[in-house]
Amino acid sequence: MQEDKKAKVKKGWLAVEVGLEEDDEGFQRFVIPISYLDHPLFKRLLEKAHEVYSYHTTGPLRLPCSIDDFLNLKWRIEKESNHHRLPLTLSFRSC
Repeated sequence: MQEDKKAKVKKGWLAVEVGLEEDDEGFQRFVIPISYLDHPLFKRLLEKAHEVYSYHTTGPLRLPCSIDDFLNLKWRIEKESNHHRLPLTLSFRSC
């Protein structure tokens, strides 16, 4: 679910900014369910965000991942939530 920057985030959802500093695409805002925070693949991405940004950001949580790789990660998490178990390997080039 991609949202306008000025839209309010509903209860149970979290705004994140996804992108790479060196990428020309810039950062893109997504609104994701907080249930993602418990997923092992998303936890790895949070660990990477901690290494890069130290969690000291204002505004949405910033995730160091290409937009394409994030969309793939999001798809995998949603697929698993529909009871299709996928391997927990994270082999994206940027996440």
